[in-house]
Amino acid sequence: LLFNGCAIYSLAGSIPPHIKSISIPLVDNETSEYGLEQKVTDNIIEKFNEQGILKVKNRDYADSIIKGTISKVDESPYTFNKEESISEYRYKVFLKLEWYDVKNDKNLISKTYSGFGSYGLSGDISNDGIDNDNDGKIDDFDDDEFGEPRTFAAGVAMRKISEDIINDIMTTW
Repeated sequence: LLFNGCAIYSLAGSIPPHIKSISIPLVDNETSEYGLEQKVTDNIIEKFNEQGILKVKNRDYADSIIKGTISKVDESPYTFNKEESISEYRYKVFLKLEWYDVKNDKNLISKTYSGFGSYGLSGDISNDGIDNDNDGKIDDFDDDEFGEPRTFAAGVAMRKISEDIINDIMTTW
């Protein structure tokens, strides 16, 4: 009997049963990075739509709400070459988030998330010798590394945050 019960376990079942939808309004941005709030919000919505676990709805009709604030962006040297010059930067985004249960009037998650991406100074991430998106693939072996280095690193950071949020919501209970 115990084995059969475990065989049908699903992560979506860990969300409170009365929560079928979520509202994801534009996150606040306390940083000087223009437009970051829209990119983070879009990434979170995209991840929820991909997973299909909770239906994304207007705030007035949703069972739960995500409220987020980008609190900090940190961009700092990450690796150095033999001459002790910077060869790689790390771009890191911090997002304070609350997942609120409308029906029960309580916070389900209150947490700060962070995600990072890396980039070099070459200007071409497709041949910079860096695993820019932390997937274990470099340059010719990674078909999704292209574009402006800093912008790409920011996108990687936001995708990581979105994935972490989805994982936490699916395993809350």
